[in-house]
Amino acid sequence: MTATSRLLSCLRTRAEHPAVVWGGRSYTFEEMGQWASAYAAHLESLGIRRGDRVAVFAETRPELIAAFIGHLMSGVIHVPINTRYKADEARHILEDSGAVAVLVGDKREESKEVLEEILRKGRPHGLRETLTIAAAFPSSPSKQTFSSPPPPQDEDIAVLIYTSGTTGKSKGVALSYRALADNTASVTGLWRFAPEDRLVLALPLFHVHGLVLGVTGMLVNGLTLLLELRFDPARVVHAFAEESATVFMGVPTMYVRLLEHLDFHPEAAAALRKARLFTAGSAPLPAADFEAFRTRTGHAILERYGMSETLFTLSNPYDGERRPGTVGLPTPGCSVRIVDDEGRDTVDGDLGEIVVKSDGMMTAYWGRDGETASSFRDGWFLTGDVARRASDGTVTIVGRKSVDIIKSGGYKIAAREIEDVLRRHPKVKDAAVVGLEDRVWGQRIAAALVLADGCEPGAACAEVAAFAAGHLADYKKPREIVALPELPRNALGKVQKHLLARAFPPKP
Repeated sequence: MTATSRLLSCLRTRAEHPAVVWGGRSYTFEEMGQWASAYAAHLESLGIRRGDRVAVFAETRPELIAAFIGHLMSGVIHVPINTRYKADEARHILEDSGAVAVLVGDKREESKEVLEEILRKGRPHGLRETLTIAAAFPSSPSKQTFSSPPPPQDEDIAVLIYTSGTTGKSKGVALSYRALADNTASVTGLWRFAPEDRLVLALPLFHVHGLVLGVTGMLVNGLTLLLELRFDPARVVHAFAEESATVFMGVPTMYVRLLEHLDFHPEAAAALRKARLFTAGSAPLPAADFEAFRTRTGHAILERYGMSETLFTLSNPYDGERRPGTVGLPTPGCSVRIVDDEGRDTVDGDLGEIVVKSDGMMTAYWGRDGETASSFRDGWFLTGDVARRASDGTVTIVGRKSVDIIKSGGYKIAAREIEDVLRRHPKVKDAAVVGLEDRVWGQRIAAALVLADGCEPGAACAEVAAFAAGHLADYKKPREIVALPELPRNALGKVQKHLLARAFPPKP
């Protein structure tokens, strides 16, 4: 069976089964397939063909899932754009991908306004069509018939996912039909996804977490998505209480907000206890939040690791111990090593870079042959993430090689270790640590804190500094501490440390 068949067979075999529930209405797999086919026919009528790129710049709704399915049917390459992006960021993706069309929402959406700003300054090269959701998915079914050309090949590009661009302009990660089908089947099989599952999906559809594990997971397993416009803890609780939800996938900030919701509504824990599975990824889950959630709900959150370039490569077990702060063992179809700067395997417990071979490996960085080649060593993808492996093979992520490993006074220091200590102070709600350039030390350690309500910043920061000095070696303690209303994060909750560094005034 081809990868395309594996991704789309549920439209036929699960025809009457609910695929998407949205706003109180249920859409079957057959309905989603008809919607997608009509949309594909519309693209065909505009001269958009296999291999063309179509960008999607709109808020979550069922039509976006139908568009994704339509792109898979027709071989059009799906290019999602972060709906938080401003004009320069979105223009870069449109131009870099060579998108011939862009699908947008209605005029009330900020992304529609951003696109209008882009077009006023000059149409991106190659962009021919601006499609609105209303026009591409009319209330009356289209009479156009999709010609159903031969299905895409397994190694054809299905999706271009653009990286977050924290160290430069974002790059397009080209993922094949085979990568989507193989890796999704491996990981969701490990987690025992089944047609009977009802997955609460409140993740954005412009990232691999929501688009691949969520939407492709629905297609591969024939399960039902309880789709949400955005994350709302009360809506998640309602899904388990009233809509027979079984699974929730989130990022750490979502679990923080669920815990805060339980502080005010402790009775909601009973609904969450009904779940089969909670998973977390895209950013490290603090051990304290893991334990608090387990205490409240009885569920040990299953933490996993992946990235756009490799898809999902490490996971805690479905059965067995799920250790807080760890991301488990390689998923089926993936191999993982921890290596030093020379590419040699590290001793258990030592820090090193994660390198990966994966059934979800990208085909290339779009239009960047040199960067693609330099991202591999002897066939292993260099992730840039630093971790340590325990004697039983369990991997713990420490952070990004570029921003989370601080080199100060000849020491390599993990920012996460310091952050975990700072979060233990009762006046600290959240903390992030960065290394700032320093003439003497190479880098000096600086910490940004989000304080508990009612704290006086000066006094609280002084208390936290004394606390850190009592719990960390001298060379690990922060030399500067500032209090912020919130930490800068991307749409999936990752702290944007390149922006955080601006919170600290430069040294003379």
